[in-house]
Amino acid sequence: MNTDASGPGTLDLGKLFAARLHAVRARPYLATALFALHPVESRQVPTMAVDRHWRCYVSPAFVDRMPVEELAGVWVHEVSHLLRDHHGRSDRFAREHGLTGPGERLRMNIAADCEINDDVFGDGLVRPEGAVGPGSLGLPDGELMEEYLRRFQLAPNMMSLYWLDCGSGADGLGREWDLGPDGAHGLSEQERDAVRFRVARGINGRPGDAPEGWRRWAEEAFHPPQPWRELLGAAVRSAASGGGVGEDYTYGRPARRSAGLPGVVLPSLRRRPPRVSVVIDTSGSVSDAELGSALLEVAAISRAVGGRRDLVTVVPCDASAPIAHTLCQAEGIPLLGGGGTDLRTGFAKALGANPRPDAVVVLTDGQTPWPENRPPCRTVVGLFSRQPTGQRWGESEGDDDYVPDLPPDWARVVHIG
Repeated sequence: MNTDASGPGTLDLGKLFAARLHAVRARPYLATALFALHPVESRQVPTMAVDRHWRCYVSPAFVDRMPVEELAGVWVHEVSHLLRDHHGRSDRFAREHGLTGPGERLRMNIAADCEINDDVFGDGLVRPEGAVGPGSLGLPDGELMEEYLRRFQLAPNMMSLYWLDCGSGADGLGREWDLGPDGAHGLSEQERDAVRFRVARGINGRPGDAPEGWRRWAEEAFHPPQPWRELLGAAVRSAASGGGVGEDYTYGRPARRSAGLPGVVLPSLRRRPPRVSVVIDTSGSVSDAELGSALLEVAAISRAVGGRRDLVTVVPCDASAPIAHTLCQAEGIPLLGGGGTDLRTGFAKALGANPRPDAVVVLTDGQTPWPENRPPCRTVVGLFSRQPTGQRWGESEGDDDYVPDLPPDWARVVHIG
């Protein structure tokens, strides 16, 4: 994609809006978002860029040289950054991994583009020349921005991508051309949420019209992140990064102390990614909505410990826990159960794995007996909250006088919902 943004002409709004109308016809489920995006003429941007307040900064020269069909694809690409909250996700990823500087933000922009561009073009949208996709970097299709960030680093062979700049709406880093929260034509947080909700509702209403990536986004949009989800992620990360967790000795790299002991080779301490086992309460007292929420939490837990799905196992448990599933995709986990509750069997199944997990996460309504002794690893309990007017504890157990034990003191408890 040509990036020369210089030119004496003014912005051709007629052509720009014709391209937006073309985009709406090609992707009608994104119409609300496309019309909510306000264009702002700017000669500082290389092509088109967005900020988190739903302004789209547009280079007049870029519009002049782009065919309408390709310009329509750019419209959809830029609004996709905002719908998928790439700026907020980039900020969280940078904060959690200690990433700073424009180089890392460029990497986030590339990863966000890979998440979008694997299925945004075709079916009426022409792929603009130079649009980066997973295939051009040797990466698989269908993954999220966070997963792509773990798969690649900036390298000399990516010099052709250094022009890329979709703005602060893509990577969270402010630009000199941004009008900021007090500038004209920006959307408030409530207005932005309303746009996302309407788009998600349209996709869920006619799922056959949208590709898989958008269907997945629409499903998760109805379960927006809540403070408890951040608390649960923080609790899992804390449990999985505590002293002694994920640590083992290896002779592959001798310890520095070996230099002071001639003829003696001491092993060094190696830190490996933590293993987490998630025990999900599938008893009759847990509702379908809570089971659906549990699956979302499994995906969030996987991201909280670095995205290594092969190190996360799921143990469905009611009164028994026959199988532990290695996490591949949360949608594929069979949550069998429906009987009574005894999560002690789930603990036994999780802790009996070889190798043993470094942390156990339990997602439950709390109607269960608990192990008498502290498990040999950190434990986090995600407790489904019950509304005062909803089901009473003990009703599904067949005993109106039943009062479940509270989670033990050795467990970190986070209330979900």
